[in-house]
Amino acid sequence: MTYSKLNRSAATLTKCRTPDSIVPFSGLCATCIDGCPGFCEVGKAAYRSKETLYPQPFGTTTSASEKDYPVDYSHFNIMGTAVGAHGVEADSDKAIFPAANIETEIGNEHKIKLKNPIIVAGMGSTNVAANNWDHLASGCAISGAAIVIGENICGMDPNVEIKNGRVVKSPALEKRVRDFQDWYQGYGCIAVQANVEDTRLGVQEYAIEKLGVTAVELKWGQGAKDIGGEVKLNSLERALELHSRGYIVLPDPTDPAVQTAYKNGSFNEFERHSRVGMVTRESFMARVEELRQAGAKNIFLKTGAYRAADLARAVKYASDAKLDLLTVDGAGGGTGMSPWRMMNEWGVPTIYIQSLLIKYLDQLKEKGAYIPPVAIAGGITLEDQMFKAFAMGSPYIKVIAMARSPLAAAMVGKTIGNQIKAGKISGDAAKYGTNVEQVFSQACNVKNMLGDRYQDLPIGAIGVYSYFERLGMGLKQFMCGARKFSLDYITRDDVIALTKEAAEISGIRYIMEHDEEEAQAILNS
Repeated sequence: MTYSKLNRSAATLTKCRTPDSIVPFSGLCATCIDGCPGFCEVGKAAYRSKETLYPQPFGTTTSASEKDYPVDYSHFNIMGTAVGAHGVEADSDKAIFPAANIETEIGNEHKIKLKNPIIVAGMGSTNVAANNWDHLASGCAISGAAIVIGENICGMDPNVEIKNGRVVKSPALEKRVRDFQDWYQGYGCIAVQANVEDTRLGVQEYAIEKLGVTAVELKWGQGAKDIGGEVKLNSLERALELHSRGYIVLPDPTDPAVQTAYKNGSFNEFERHSRVGMVTRESFMARVEELRQAGAKNIFLKTGAYRAADLARAVKYASDAKLDLLTVDGAGGGTGMSPWRMMNEWGVPTIYIQSLLIKYLDQLKEKGAYIPPVAIAGGITLEDQMFKAFAMGSPYIKVIAMARSPLAAAMVGKTIGNQIKAGKISGDAAKYGTNVEQVFSQACNVKNMLGDRYQDLPIGAIGVYSYFERLGMGLKQFMCGARKFSLDYITRDDVIALTKEAAEISGIRYIMEHDEEEAQAILNS
C-alpha cells in the first residue's frame, strides 16, 4: 500500500528541501539542516502553527486524500456478455446503449424520481460552495439530479433573523433553495441538511414551513470529517457575531488579549467550529417524528466513515424509521474544511464500508425489515465507478452521491463562461470557438430545453449538465455491454474481483472463479 505523502503536499502548499531523499516514516528530509526557512509542514508549522492543519488556500479549494488504499474500485472489473438482454428485447436493432434507462427513484411513501442517478451531497457554508452554489444547484435542477444544502447556512448568514433562538428569516438559505427551485424540471429534489447548531436554530422547520422544502437530511457529524465542521473568519466583528450565535470560535474573540493580538497582526483569521453530535436511538427517532409533524415528506440520513458499529446503527435506525434515503460516505474527500491529515488517515474507505453496508442490509432483509433506498459516496467521479457501485451494492444502492466532481464541473463551467463574456478565452477551451454554443457541446441542448430562460441560466450550470451527460452516456455504455438496460437489472454478478483480497473483503467472486459453474455446464453439455 502506498501511504499519503507525509510532511509535504500540494494540498498544504508544502514541500521538502531534498525531494529525492526523504525518510518514509516521518516525511522529513534525510538531512534536516539548520538554516532551512521551513518548506515542509513541520517547518511551516514553526511559524504558522495551526494554519498548516488545513488544505490551502482555504476557502477556494476542494480536497481529497492522497492515500492509496489497499482495495478500491480499480480492483474490480465490469463483466460484459455476448448473450441476451435484460430490460429490452434481445434484438440487435433494439439492444443498443442509448436504450439503457438510468432513471431511478428514492423515497418510501413519497417517491422522488431522478433523471440522473446522482445526488450532490451536502454543500455547506464554506466559501468554495457558496461562491459556486447557483451554478451547481441550477445545473442539478436542469439535469434531473438531487442536491443537498449543507450545514450552517443560516448560522453563517450575516442577515439572518433569529427570534427566541429560532430562525425566522434567512436570505442565504432562501437563495440556495430558490437557485434549485427556479430551474426545476420535474426530476430530482433539493433537501436541507442539519447539524447540531442547525437543529437548535430550527433550520429545517423554517425551510419546510417558509421555503416550500419537502426533503430534509439528518447528519451524523462528518462536516470536517470526524469533528463537526470548520470555516475561517477574517474579521473580529464576524468572530464575535458567530460566537454570540453559540458557535465555538477559536481563539476566543471575547478575550481582550486575543483581540489585542488580532489587532496587532499576530494572526488574521479566527476558526468557527460546530459541535459533534451525540447519537442515541431515542433522540434520533424523536427527531424524525418532529420533522414529519413539521411537514417533511422525505427524510434522509447521511453518515460518514465511522466505525462498523456506527454503520450498523445508521442502517438499523434508518430501517426502523422507514427513512427515504440513507447516504453512506467512505473516507477520503471533502469540500476543503477538513484537517488534511484527517482526510488521509481517518475513517473506513469506500470499498470497505460499502461491503459492510451490504452485509448489514442483507441481515435486515432476511428478517423482513424495511430497507431504505441507499446512496454510496466516497470518491466516485466517473461512470465505471458508478456501475461498480451499483453492482456491488445491488439491490440496495439506488443513487450515487458526489460532491467534489460536480462542484469542479460547476467551477470550470463558470470560469470558461466568464472568460467568454470577457472575450479572453484561453487554454484548451479556446480551440473550440469563442462563444458559449461553440465551446460547450451541450449548450444547444440546454438552450432547446429552457427556451427564452436560457440567457438567465448561471453559466456553470451548463458545465454540470455536460458532466452529468457524459456520466450518463458512459454508464449506459457499460450497461449495454453487460446487457442490463435498466439500473434495476444490474447485479453483483456483473463485476469481478481482480485479487483474492478484493474478493474476500467484498464478497464479489474472484475473477478465476467467476461463471465457473455455468462454464463447466457449457463445456460438459
